[in-house]
Amino acid sequence: MSDVLALTMGDPAGIGGEIALAAWQALRREGPAFLAIDDPDRLGALAAFLGRDVALRPVASAAEAVSVFSRALPVLPQPLPGPVQPGRPDPAHGPAILASVRRAVALARSGEVAGLVTNPIAKTTLFDAGIAHAGHTTWLAELAGGGEPVMMLASPNLRVVPVTVHIPLAEVPRALTVERIVSAGRVVAAALASDFGLARPRLAVAGLNPHAGEGGMIGREEERVIRPAIEMLRAIGIAASGPYAADSLFHARAREGYEAVLAMYHDQALIPVKTIDFANTVNVTLGLPLVRTSPDHGTAYDIAGQGRADPSSLIAALRLAAAMAARRRLARAA
Repeated sequence: MSDVLALTMGDPAGIGGEIALAAWQALRREGPAFLAIDDPDRLGALAAFLGRDVALRPVASAAEAVSVFSRALPVLPQPLPGPVQPGRPDPAHGPAILASVRRAVALARSGEVAGLVTNPIAKTTLFDAGIAHAGHTTWLAELAGGGEPVMMLASPNLRVVPVTVHIPLAEVPRALTVERIVSAGRVVAAALASDFGLARPRLAVAGLNPHAGEGGMIGREEERVIRPAIEMLRAIGIAASGPYAADSLFHARAREGYEAVLAMYHDQALIPVKTIDFANTVNVTLGLPLVRTSPDHGTAYDIAGQGRADPSSLIAALRLAAAMAARRRLARAA
């Protein structure tokens, strides 16, 4: 099994290229090593434009990347059909963007890379290409050959999992089921043990309504759905507790009582983790047969090409992917 990670292109009109260059400068000595599946000409032009002293080395395989990483950013060429204008996405680039992801997944499935880190793309890229998924996560599960994908946002101080993700807020109560919460809890508990080294992780489960429903006075979802799901998780040996009022679940003292939170909807999970540590939060896909992380931000078209993009989340994503891959290797060897 390789130690190198694959980093996808992302939308070339966004900030993925410049944070990739900055990440290599930060990690070239200590690692983890990664290869960019990207257009070397566009990365070279971007480095020159931004004044970044980054040597690029086109490689023919992932195996070449480790030996050159300390001296140059290895690039597995994925040519673009035309020039890139920062901040202006071009549908013509869609096939190359998606090909970069497919190649990264294929390398991970074959063991040629330890895992993949995906640079941000806009959801319209998937839709325009006829891929009927709400984002990277479910599409990656299809490419990976199965699994039960669960999105986690992980920072050094908080891990959160939204049980429902990219759906309108009005649809959340109908989408929440006992089975859905239990399924997410099982995946999260297993991943915290296998990928994060937490032997018996504690899961805090948020309520949906204010005050976690106030005993049924402010909504019944806690009593009808969430509490039965917690009881089922406990019955199968998972240390789950709640439902807790979300407004008091994320402060420093409360965070001492759990390793991850199951939140009921997207913003209930993402607002606190991004508020606590926006720069170092990582998007992790749990439940896949391969390791996948991503910086927890979008394409940032508004600042692309200006040299202002912060690479911290990408660097954290690379480091976390390497740590997860290492734990999986040790588990297989045991």
